[in-house]
Amino acid sequence: MWEPLHALGVGPGTRVAVAGLGGLGHLAVKFAVALGADTTVISRSAGKAEDAGRLGARDLLVSGDQDRMAAARDRFDVVIDTIATPHDLGPYLRLVAMDGTLSQVGHLGPVTVETLDLLVGRKKLSSAGSGGLPVTAAMLDFCAEHGVVADVEVLPSARVNEAIDRLGCGDVRYRFVLDMSDLG
Repeated sequence: MWEPLHALGVGPGTRVAVAGLGGLGHLAVKFAVALGADTTVISRSAGKAEDAGRLGARDLLVSGDQDRMAAARDRFDVVIDTIATPHDLGPYLRLVAMDGTLSQVGHLGPVTVETLDLLVGRKKLSSAGSGGLPVTAAMLDFCAEHGVVADVEVLPSARVNEAIDRLGCGDVRYRFVLDMSDLG
């Protein structure tokens, strides 16, 4: 999550939206907030509002609320799309402001884009890669300085089946870590 935010120069005065509040999304929110950006979460569920606020986001847009999505058109300089399943990028591109960027980092498969959604407003579509060791070191320094850590739930490795079942139900905030010390 550091790479697209860093590469796009996110900082104070930048308006950032994070689509999807899961394992990647919660870190994108934490990084954007720590960088000083005005941060909004986009979610299918209004039930994520409390989590979004706890992470530092100022607002939550429910992606199915057509009126609020229309009102947010052209509002964000950067939209970080962390949604891991195939979906239409159009609604998120319409949220991107003039000369802004939609950075698609969640879904790793093919996408279809209406060129007009990019053309109107000179919008850009990007992804993220690794910045290598220097950028990783800078990210770790930033995390240490700003207290940015992933929210994880630690389970003993003997409960791996429970973790898999809960992942299937979407019952994790935001990552599981299996403690292997019980294998000794």
